Amino acid sequence: MAALDYPAEVLARAARIRLIGFDVDGTLTDGGLYYDAHGGESKRFHVQDGLGLVLLRRAGIATALISARRSEATLTRGRELGIDHLHLGEKDKLGCLRRIAAERGLGLEEVAFMGDDLPDLPVLRAVGLALAPANVHPWLRADVHWITALAGGEGAVRQACDLLLQAQGRLAQVLAREGGP
Repeated sequence: MAALDYPAEVLARAARIRLIGFDVDGTLTDGGLYYDAHGGESKRFHVQDGLGLVLLRRAGIATALISARRSEATLTRGRELGIDHLHLGEKDKLGCLRRIAAERGLGLEEVAFMGDDLPDLPVLRAVGLALAPANVHPWLRADVHWITALAGGEGAVRQACDLLLQAQGRLAQVLAREGGP
């Protein structure tokens, strides 16, 4: 399996990451909100994104989901994947991520974040590695270090996870453990 070719600056930033946070709607999902006749909400998550998050945890990289919206679907998915830090209904995403980093003894240069729209901008400007899915709002493009080829909910998170694994020299280990090529 050939490794993807990333810009050298992105690889250098990714090599330092010990914690990665993700926005949910538009990043981990396609951004659609689905309601039934009774007001119940459902979301679609991509299974490859989920495996990427599990692989990061196995490689020792902490994960966080930080969303301004409260969602039982997100809570269920986060717990299912064993996400280290689940923060839903969080309006101050940067403050939240700063607290998580401090609890773990990390500086923001060791933290990555992936988001797609204006509520994510303060975080993207503050972290060591700012990532966005292909469907990122145009206003944020200049503030991210790398944009995935895939859209949110379509494997973008997995691409971010793969970047970290490759940059930290853990790709071969993951492939060997998971039975890859």
